[in-house]
Amino acid sequence: MRTLKDVKPGETVSVVKLHGQGPVKRRIMDMGITRDAEILVRKVAPLGDPVEINVRGYELSLRKADIDIIEIR
Repeated sequence: MRTLKDVKPGETVSVVKLHGQGPVKRRIMDMGITRDAEILVRKVAPLGDPVEINVRGYELSLRKADIDIIEIR
């Protein structure tokens, strides 16, 4: 399973599935990260946390724990 944390800056990927549960999954979905959404990874902080992405025209910064539940292709 390939997750968003495996993506390098500058790559664009598509969401396959969210693996979290409860409020964490709901929060990710409320940000617009849903099945088939296109995500561009813009930057990764020097220590790997947070990761800046672009999804549906918005720029978001997500923690490693949050991007680990986002399965991509």
